[in-house]
Amino acid sequence: MTVSLIYWIGFFAFIIVMLALDLGVFHRHNDTPTIKSSLLWSAFWIGLAFAFAGGIWVLGGSEPSLDFITAYLLEKSLSIDNLFIFILVFGFFKIDPKYQHRLLFWGVFGALVMRVLFIFAGVALLDKFKWLMIIFGIFLIVTGVKMLFEKKDGDTDLNDNMIMKVLRKLLPFKEDASQAKFFVKIDGKKMATQFLMALLFIEASDIIFAVDSIPAVLSVSQNTFIVVTSNVFAIMGLRSLYFALSGILPLFRYIKYALSVILAFIGVKMVYNEVADYLDWSFHISNIASLVVIVSLITLSIVASIIVDKALKRRRL
Repeated sequence: MTVSLIYWIGFFAFIIVMLALDLGVFHRHNDTPTIKSSLLWSAFWIGLAFAFAGGIWVLGGSEPSLDFITAYLLEKSLSIDNLFIFILVFGFFKIDPKYQHRLLFWGVFGALVMRVLFIFAGVALLDKFKWLMIIFGIFLIVTGVKMLFEKKDGDTDLNDNMIMKVLRKLLPFKEDASQAKFFVKIDGKKMATQFLMALLFIEASDIIFAVDSIPAVLSVSQNTFIVVTSNVFAIMGLRSLYFALSGILPLFRYIKYALSVILAFIGVKMVYNEVADYLDWSFHISNIASLVVIVSLITLSIVASIIVDKALKRRRL
């Protein structure tokens, strides 16, 4: 699928307009988003993504459209980890819910810029060094297996986190969450607030997540337009999804297991397909198979979590 410059310009112009409307019109006041409005915004972004996939089908055919949907659902699934980070960070820094949307806006904006740069770099590397697909695949397999057997701690203290330790060393820090400001002046000295520390922590965490998700999405397609647009649509809907699900997200106890298996499966797919190309084998793991695996595992993990949660509640009665 060949994409002309006009489509790139049109896509990024649309995203910039939507970001401007989001912050300047729809959420110009520091109000806590309601569950209803968050669900409507989530539905809007999901519907927009599938409408975009329909446009790709019309312009480029069924194969790139399927690639987009698979890449979008894969990135959407893996971004669930970001939602858990949002809950953890906002709780640790005591960010008032009415300020969380504005903070997430800048977090998402930074993530969009970094993801686009990472994707262009990843596509350029794979174009020159095809064997890197095997390295990426092995990395995803190891990450998935490690996540699967990782012990879940109770309360996480971010003071012990390496990112937090680095931020405290680099920035003079004032524990103040009373105003939605990134800097305050104390005795003539500019100091970072909890809002800036929370934002930087979220951005740093997204870079770490991108190390997993970008290679994974490149297993679906190396078409830069498909990979970039699917990532952007998945990330743009993260804020509304967070506010819609933040109350019940911790109940999804088996999501981590689903994500770990998805990562390992994508890693196996990358390694196998690359070896199959080298040895001229006819069978390849298709994107349709990836789509089925992703949807099935996420659905199964959510259903299992709900059933177990209800069973535990009945035992307590």
